[in-house]
Amino acid sequence: MAIVNYTGIKEEGAAAIVPELGKLLADLQIFYANMRGFHWNIKGKAFFALHAKFEDQYDYLAEKVDEVAERILMLGGTPENKFSEYLKISSIKEVSGVCCEIEIVNSILDSYKTIIAKERSVACLADEYCDEATVSLLSDYIKEQEKTVWMFASYLATQCKDSK
Repeated sequence: MAIVNYTGIKEEGAAAIVPELGKLLADLQIFYANMRGFHWNIKGKAFFALHAKFEDQYDYLAEKVDEVAERILMLGGTPENKFSEYLKISSIKEVSGVCCEIEIVNSILDSYKTIIAKERSVACLADEYCDEATVSLLSDYIKEQEKTVWMFASYLATQCKDSK
């Protein structure tokens, strides 16, 4: 018997939500890989602060990857695990060779913009099917990520002011 039979989520709802969570998983995985690269390759005056912050971010993203994959499983789906497949469906593109702090932070902000939009979309879909757990999970992510966006945007504002 399917797990959704015990949770009360209709199979048609799970069938609609799982592919969208799969797209979110792909976005998170590509963002995670990009963040590792940013951590390894950052250079400049803010190296120490950003190197540590980027490590915090990729640890955060690794946790979210696991939670989204587990949610897919709870809804009766099978999470993808191949990067070749993630690259086909991710809205976030791979980034490499970037070491400038302003370019990196802009890329991070763009990635969060994409991820937050996807999370809002999936949360709305989950709400249509009374999937409170997915809505709650994604609402928590959005709250955390909006704060992260604010912090990175504030950092950029300082950098732009300093460069004038």
